Amino acid sequence: MQKKVKVKPNSKQQKITEQEDGSLIVHLKSPPVDGKANEELIKLLAEKFNVPKSAIRIKTGVSSRQKLIEIED
Repeated sequence: MQKKVKVKPNSKQQKITEQEDGSLIVHLKSPPVDGKANEELIKLLAEKFNVPKSAIRIKTGVSSRQKLIEIED
């Protein structure tokens, strides 16, 4: 399964909002430095979709706010 994700780092609280088109907006507490925001994103998505962190990978947009995430079922 693939999901389009828009990341908002440095937010006050963590939350995931699903849009009508199926894409996600993810608010992260971590800053976008040294991959910390990407690590937090993978952890949050693993909890939301109830899969191990190893089942989630960032397909495109590693250094961008717009990402394409692949989740293995």
